[in-house]
Formats: sequence, structure tokens, C-alpha cells
Amino acid sequence: MRLLGLDPGLQISGWGIIDVAGNRLRHVADGVVRTNKDWSLAERLVQLYDGLGEVIDAYNPSEAAVEETFVNKNPNSTLKLGQARGIVLLAPAKKGLPVAEYSANLIKKSVVGTGHAAKEQVQMMIKSLLPGCEIKTADAADALAVAVCHSHHRVTQRAWENAVVMAGAKK
Repeated sequence: MRLLGLDPGLQISGWGIIDVAGNRLRHVADGVVRTNKDWSLAERLVQLYDGLGEVIDAYNPSEAAVEETFVNKNPNSTLKLGQARGIVLLAPAKKGLPVAEYSANLIKKSVVGTGHAAKEQVQMMIKSLLPGCEIKTADAADALAVAVCHSHHRVTQRAWENAVVMAGAKK
């Protein structure tokens, strides 16, 4: 199974691709989609959407996972990040991929073992979990962490969804 992890941002959105076979993880690729800060918001969102579409087309993942956004002190920044996050959710969904969402604390806990881990700790663990992975940016490392988190939780999530469907069918 090939998983795409996404770390949303308006200026820089990280992406990471891993292959999962049982409990084995393999790094495939990672990178970032950058937008031009001199362009209008609408143009930047299109740039983000197109860049993510290229990644999805190039690597053909089976599922995607996105980090949930936290609220900043600056409401304008929070709004722009939310709009970028909407595009990050939309791009894989438009390509027919199931999209999961995980909080930053759950991602860190899944990868490092503590929900309040520093970025450096996350990067170090990603390098340990994905041998041969040379992380180019913190955003790409965060995206790989999202993919690793999803690999750990997707089976449980699918079982829970199936149980809810079955419970509804029995009524």
C-alpha cells in the first residue's frame, strides 16, 4: 500500500510518500510544494492544487493523510492556512483517494512516543523509521510523519468505520 502524507501550508506544503507492507515501512519520496508569495491568494491556491496533483499523478498513492491545523494567534494567518488546508484536503479527494486527518499531537505521539515532541525529534525518528531517507526540509519530514502515523492508525480506523456501518445495518 502506498500512502501520501501531507503537511499543509500556504507558502510551503510538505508531502511524503511511503510504501507499507505489513509492519514494514519504506521511504519512496518526499518534497514540498511552494507557492509564490507575490501572487494573489487565488493564484497561490491554484499553484498548490496543481503541485499536489502532480505529486499524486507521479506516485499514485492509495490513500492520503493530512495534519489538522492548529489556530495561530494571528487570525489572518489562521484563515489563510485554513484555505490552504482546504486545497490540501481537496487535491487527493478529487483524485479519488480516501483522506484521513490527524492532530499534530497524535502524529508526534505515533512517531516519537510523546505528543509534545520537538521538530528535531520527529526528524530523527523519521530517519530511523525510514532508513535511507534524507530529509530535505522540516515540512517534508512532517509530511512523512503524517504518512507514518496513518500507517499505524489506518487499520484501526477502518475497523471502527466498518463496526459503525454494521451496527447501523442491524437496526
